[in-house]
Amino acid sequence: MPLQNRVDPFGIIHAVPERGLFTGNRGIIHDPGTRTLLPRRWTTKAWIVCECDFGERRRIPMGRNGPGGKAGWTELFFLDEVTALAAGHRPCFYCRRDRAKDFLGRFATASGIAAPRAPQLDTRLHGERLASGAKPATVTSAGIANLPEGAMFSNGASCLTKRHGRYLQWSFAGYIPAAMPAADNFLLLTPPATVAVLRAGYAPDWHHSANA
Repeated sequence: MPLQNRVDPFGIIHAVPERGLFTGNRGIIHDPGTRTLLPRRWTTKAWIVCECDFGERRRIPMGRNGPGGKAGWTELFFLDEVTALAAGHRPCFYCRRDRAKDFLGRFATASGIAAPRAPQLDTRLHGERLASGAKPATVTSAGIANLPEGAMFSNGASCLTKRHGRYLQWSFAGYIPAAMPAADNFLLLTPPATVAVLRAGYAPDWHHSANA
C-alpha cells in the first residue's frame, strides 16, 4: 500500500503509487508507529521542497528518522517543482540553496522588499496557500493568457498550466497536452506571491512529460 505522502497542486496529500521528482515537508505530521498521517497537515509555516537525493542521506519515509527513534520530518513527494510551488512550498535553503536564494531574490524584486528573510516569505505564502485555509483567488479566462509559465490553475475538474505556449493537464503520473477549457473564471492554485516570483523570472524544474 502506498503511503499517504503524495501532494497534488491543491496541497492535498494522497496515497498513490507515483512518487515524483522532489520531496519536501511541512514539519512532523505523521505517526511513525503506523506510518500514517496525523489530523494536522502542517506544524510549521516553512513548507519546503527538497532534493530526493542529497549526499549520502538515507531515510525511511514516514518512519523514525528523528533523534532517539522519534519521528523526523514527514517526507512528502511532488511530481515536480511546479507542483510543489502550486501547493505552496518553496525551495529548501539546505539542499537547494542556490535555487532558494534565487527564489528569495526574485521575491524581493516582485514584492519591493529590499532584503526579505525566509520567514517573511513563509508567512506571506502561508497566508496564500489553499491547503492552509487561504481564500481562493480566481482568474478570468483572459487573465490565464497573462499567467507566467508554471503557474497552475483549475476549472474544478482538472489542474492545468502552461509550458512553451501550450496548455498541459496535470496528473500524479505526469502532464498531457490539453485544450483550454471553457469557463468564465478559474481557481488560481499557485499562491499569488509565487506567481509574482515566476513572473520575475524564476524557472521551476518540470517533469520530463511537460517537454513531450
